[in-house]
Amino acid sequence: MSRGWDWESGQGLLGLDGPEEWDAAFGRGEERLGTAVIGLVFHCSLAEVSPRIVKAMQLSDTVQRGFAFTAAGHAARLNGELTPELYAALRAERPGRKSIAVNAIDDTFDYVPFRQLPLWLKRRWVYATVRNKLESWSLRSLDAVGDAWRGVRRRRS
Repeated sequence: MSRGWDWESGQGLLGLDGPEEWDAAFGRGEERLGTAVIGLVFHCSLAEVSPRIVKAMQLSDTVQRGFAFTAAGHAARLNGELTPELYAALRAERPGRKSIAVNAIDDTFDYVPFRQLPLWLKRRWVYATVRNKLESWSLRSLDAVGDAWRGVRRRRS
């Protein structure tokens, strides 16, 4: 344990600022690597942290994998870009509405300029935008029909 990093409880790991410490913990098989990689995102350059995020995305613990995808979303927020290896890792996760990567992809949509997105992610952005608009129209139509039906029922009684 160095500088207050408690790998058992996860206490202080969001303050982790040394990629070499994360690598050593990965080598020891520590459990809270996803949590620690979020700390790296806040304190290190994208080039330094990107390979570690990708490694954390492949952990067997689903919770820690989820934290790795959270780290990717934070990287997009803080840097306004992602590395090709992070885009590849997001794509490999088979992004869908219930995917573990959905929040990281949404953050990428919000913070990375559209022109910088890879083609597969641009297509996903267009698909998601059209789907959301159609759902919005559908819900508004259902609300209007429900309001009209309630109005007709009130007049009958």
